Amino acid sequence: MDTFWRIWTDLLDVLGIDASNLTHYFSPAAIANNPTRALLLIGAILLAYWFLSLFLGFFFYLLHMLFGRFFWIARVALFTLSCVYILQKYEGDPEHAVLPLCFVVAVYFMTGPVGFYWRRNSNSSLEEKMDHLDSQIRLLNIRLSRVIENLDRGAEQ
Repeated sequence: MDTFWRIWTDLLDVLGIDASNLTHYFSPAAIANNPTRALLLIGAILLAYWFLSLFLGFFFYLLHMLFGRFFWIARVALFTLSCVYILQKYEGDPEHAVLPLCFVVAVYFMTGPVGFYWRRNSNSSLEEKMDHLDSQIRLLNIRLSRVIENLDRGAEQ
């Protein structure tokens, strides 16, 4: 629990939030003595996650609308500039650069094909998706049968 608390305070420090006040109320020792604080902490974490997902979803949806098909260029440029900034900021202390770099990599992958706005734009129904999967399975079966036929011809010769 202490390890998670240290990671959380380091993340807040990276984001520029002073965690000294939170340490008094939400430290592992304070939560162990008062279980209502644990519920409050869980609620605050869920609320923060919701706001972060809304902000990131809107921000990257806006970038996707602005750049269109060339969104990947903006995504790679933001990722590169963020990594360069973090590496320059923590040049003499690489241990402190790990957490911000992990955060940047996580945001980079969240904005990729697994991101929310990629799934939101799919207007196809479940039946269309099933038909698409069925056609892909048929194509794979045809290719597999051709490979097996070629292997059998090679074994006969």
